[in-house]
Amino acid sequence: MTRTLAGFAAAYPELDYNAIDYEYLRAVSQALVPFGGHVGTLVTEISPERAVVEIPAIDQVRNHMGTVHAGALFTAADIAGAAAFVGAAAEKLYTVERLVLRGGTASYRKPALGRIRAIATVDGPELAVILAATESARFELSGKASLLDDNDVVVAKFTFDYVCDVTIAGTEA
Repeated sequence: MTRTLAGFAAAYPELDYNAIDYEYLRAVSQALVPFGGHVGTLVTEISPERAVVEIPAIDQVRNHMGTVHAGALFTAADIAGAAAFVGAAAEKLYTVERLVLRGGTASYRKPALGRIRAIATVDGPELAVILAATESARFELSGKASLLDDNDVVVAKFTFDYVCDVTIAGTEA
């Protein structure tokens, strides 16, 4: 079946919706956010359950106190949240016109030192409603990310609120 891809889904033109290739999703997602390159983020995992984004232990992400800058932590969490949505919604990604971060909260717990991993998920019940959509609509979705150092110590936690526009062919408002 040929699908017209627009908006968010157009970023993944080679995705086979009958046999999801999560490595393909990871590779494309890595290239989608040029800003992540400023802090060296690496999308290391996308699956139906979660996404992982790493911040390498490099000087350019450290602040004047020698810890990873809060902006770098937010960037990694933000990218991980969007990537978690991509993995979780992969089977119906062709319906997604837009996913936009509307708001978020940050809780910085411990000094972030060394390599940091942002592990993100999206809310399962909210996602199920989006995936079950039978007509074009706007949905709200929440997500969360925990950022851990190499000793698996939580250095920060984020919550995110997204808006997701879904377009179902023939039901546009």
